Amino acid sequence: MKAHKKDLTTGSIPKKLIGLTLPMMMGILSMVAFNLVDTYFVGKLGSLQLAALSFTFPVILVIFSIIQGLGIGATALISRSIGRNDRQKAARETTDSLVLSVLIAGVFIVIGLFTINPTFRLLGASDEILPYVIEYMSIWYLALFFVIIPFVGNSALRATGDTRTPSLIMIFAVLVNAILDPLLIFGYGPFPELGMKGAAIATAISRAMTMVLSLWVLARREKLIVKTIPAWKTLLGCWKAILHIGIPSGLSKMIVPITTGVITALLAGYGDFMVAGYGVATRIEFLSMSILFALSASIGPFTGQNFGAYHFDRIRIGVFYANVFSVTWGLGMALILYLLNDPIASIFTDNPEVIRSTKMYLTIVSFSFGFQGIVQVVNSNINTLSKPLAASLIVFVQMLVICIPLLYLLEYSFGVAGIYSAVAITYVTGGLISAFFNRRIVAQMQSDYAQHNAAP
Repeated sequence: MKAHKKDLTTGSIPKKLIGLTLPMMMGILSMVAFNLVDTYFVGKLGSLQLAALSFTFPVILVIFSIIQGLGIGATALISRSIGRNDRQKAARETTDSLVLSVLIAGVFIVIGLFTINPTFRLLGASDEILPYVIEYMSIWYLALFFVIIPFVGNSALRATGDTRTPSLIMIFAVLVNAILDPLLIFGYGPFPELGMKGAAIATAISRAMTMVLSLWVLARREKLIVKTIPAWKTLLGCWKAILHIGIPSGLSKMIVPITTGVITALLAGYGDFMVAGYGVATRIEFLSMSILFALSASIGPFTGQNFGAYHFDRIRIGVFYANVFSVTWGLGMALILYLLNDPIASIFTDNPEVIRSTKMYLTIVSFSFGFQGIVQVVNSNINTLSKPLAASLIVFVQMLVICIPLLYLLEYSFGVAGIYSAVAITYVTGGLISAFFNRRIVAQMQSDYAQHNAAP
């Protein structure tokens, strides 16, 4: 099969970004659907099983933060080599990043299996819930090979400019999981009734199939997997370059759940309905911003290829277009959510108190969604430019320096409205800070490159 490469270093920048973003959005929505399918079928087992699944989310989120960082590092490295038209180097980096993902998966599996009991007791799982957690996570941990390898493999595919194939692979995983979940959980037909264990096995099988597909495309179509063993120095150099971006990026992604936990704790003081309303509102927020998350993920391969070709003007213009689109989309969604917040909230719940809480969040915060989109776009861009500490610092300042103090200050003065106002101010401030630092970093790198070439 012919290797695929979408050249992102020439042609219309808006068209390139649109071509990357639309398939990516389908992939992101499929990831949401994957979790919803599991939640739906496990919920039919009973409240204890659903609670057990809920307890697994924080641990899974932490692991996925590291996996995402690894994928961002791989995309940055491989896309640069492709931008330089060095396919051989890109193949070496893809292969080495997959080997690294196997090793990291092994470490997570060993640590995870030996710490299930104390970890989830620490999180507050009761004696009634813990057996279901152990039943699910003991299999989920073993399936980590099938989770990490295709994630990194799909990152390599996106580095070529192909966001369609990874999205199709993720959609395939959702379909397989949706078919297997009821069969293995409830034991329909010839299948055994496995309960929580069945949900974990369905996840493992669907992820294993995506791993096979991802590796097949990388090896057969893209020719990005090589069989030669590299020199130890070459291997370590590749791993160091990936982790240089991946570790700070992964750690910075953990900051957001911490902030969310603080918001939830503050809202809990106003009653369960407020917490439930916040949960509904953030799900609506995620859906309305899914195209912005897809756009930010598309910036990685776009910037990587143009960085490899030293086309700094295209990087600057591409991020500018992305930021303008983010704000425009955010304001458009704010208008829609303001006018239709009642019927939209009613889709998720029929409780009037929960609907009131949801509407309050959407009314106050939605106008700032686009600015948070800028944070995502810039973070992806700066990471790909090998400035992971700067990217992480922006998130650190936004969430821990600005957001958390504002939450307590405004909550004290204005109650729930103050909490939501703090979120809105944080989003806007973070977007402005991100745009400022992105402009400075790209301009400095372009200047350094020009001076280097001008030197005798």
